[in-house]
Amino acid sequence: MAWLTHLRRIFEPLRSRKVRVALATVLVAFAAEYGLGVSQEIMLTILSLGVALILGIAHEDAGAKSALARKPSNTPS
Repeated sequence: MAWLTHLRRIFEPLRSRKVRVALATVLVAFAAEYGLGVSQEIMLTILSLGVALILGIAHEDAGAKSALARKPSNTPS
């Protein structure tokens, strides 16, 4: 059972959308650099898109958390 705990620890970060986008961005960038032979501009575009997606997800997460914090409670004062 100890190996199952280690597997969960390894794959737990993959539940995060930011980690999945970062991993996909890096994989596509490596594939483009070494397999597809694309130009430097395309590489920068791929990496910029990944960064923009990660920042957008972070902004969305922060907005959701602040909306929950501002929600009034139903308890009388």
